[in-house]
Amino acid sequence: MNRPERIENDTAALMRGIGEAAKAASRRLGIATPEEKNKALKAAAVALRAATPKILDANAKDIEAAKAAGRPDSFVDRLLLNEKRVEGIAKALEEIAELADPVGTVLAEWTRPNGLRFQRVRVPLGTIGIIYESRPNVTADAGALSLKAGNASILRGGSESHHSSVAIHACLVEGLRAAGLPEASIQLVPTTDREAVGAMLRGLEGAIDVIVPRGGKSLVQRVQDEARVPVFAHLEGICHTYVDKAANMTIALPIVVNAKMRRTGVCGATECLLIDKNAKSDFVTPLVKALLDEGCEVRGDAVAQKADPRVKAASADDYGKEFLEPIIAVRMVDGVDEAIDHIAHYGSQHTDAIITEDEATAERFLDRVDSAIVLVNASTQFADGGEFGFGGEIGIATGKMHARGPVGVEQLTSFKYKVRGNGQIRPK
Repeated sequence: MNRPERIENDTAALMRGIGEAAKAASRRLGIATPEEKNKALKAAAVALRAATPKILDANAKDIEAAKAAGRPDSFVDRLLLNEKRVEGIAKALEEIAELADPVGTVLAEWTRPNGLRFQRVRVPLGTIGIIYESRPNVTADAGALSLKAGNASILRGGSESHHSSVAIHACLVEGLRAAGLPEASIQLVPTTDREAVGAMLRGLEGAIDVIVPRGGKSLVQRVQDEARVPVFAHLEGICHTYVDKAANMTIALPIVVNAKMRRTGVCGATECLLIDKNAKSDFVTPLVKALLDEGCEVRGDAVAQKADPRVKAASADDYGKEFLEPIIAVRMVDGVDEAIDHIAHYGSQHTDAIITEDEATAERFLDRVDSAIVLVNASTQFADGGEFGFGGEIGIATGKMHARGPVGVEQLTSFKYKVRGNGQIRPK
């Protein structure tokens, strides 16, 4: 079924048409070969590179509007595209194409005493609705990952990235066309009407099988509160880095600075630094100074304030806060167990890290911190599907049902049971 022409003043009718087209496309994608899907992704990467000037022109309009609206620098950075970032998007599409196709993978198989043969096999979810803000690269990542997993996708980007998303989406459609797959396999909602989001949350009359929100706290909260279909989401990225008394400061300093300052507006940025007060030497001063010298505002407890006069007093609200800016909260703790307790109380089960040379302490932290991603001696900014080898991600899921951590192609599948017999009937 072809998607109907845009109906300017009837968002409900528009969204129904999108849903119907996606449902039809999902049936075709469910039986698409790996070669077809990979051809679409590689052709889209070629189209992206060729369209780089158009994409950057479109992005410039979004950037100009964001600055005119007084958006903060961290917001503008999430929105910004340049040649390097467009190339990164194209490479991500190629990396996704090179991933093993999850559809049809046999997860388990066994035979019962009556001769019935069972297989648990990966299958697509169907149609995935992705609602996101400000990050135009999500248009490519979400569409490509959904396609690789055999799913249709309905993308609803924010108004602030609309021009950029439209330009990127056109390249994805070009790839689908080159592979002979339905153009409705990846649809971009053409209206910025907020009712379009409401229609998606209601499931488009059964057309949408799962919703993935990617954006600020208010967006994710709305999705979690109103969705009538399953949701893969995280509400906030309140990430911690704990520097243990057995840390090697040679690696601790660059890790801490990178974890906070590489990109302050991403969900994997460290928002709170915990330091073991039992260290034999002064860990606080060099860590705090390194952050301050990089332009980070430090809000700390009494010990941190004594380490450097530039440190501001932390309020109770600074712990458990997602700043998404060059601001970090610092607190001294009495060993790894107090660090774990702090994270359990203030964290968001997203990403947390320990820096230590003590293997037993590292394992204790890994086992007892109940977050989707837990790292040892590495930056929290590795909380990214691309860094996991997934080729990209739709988002980081912090729930515990179905998907947790970076949502890549495997997480965008379900499974079914194939049962083969030779005449068995069940006894009365």
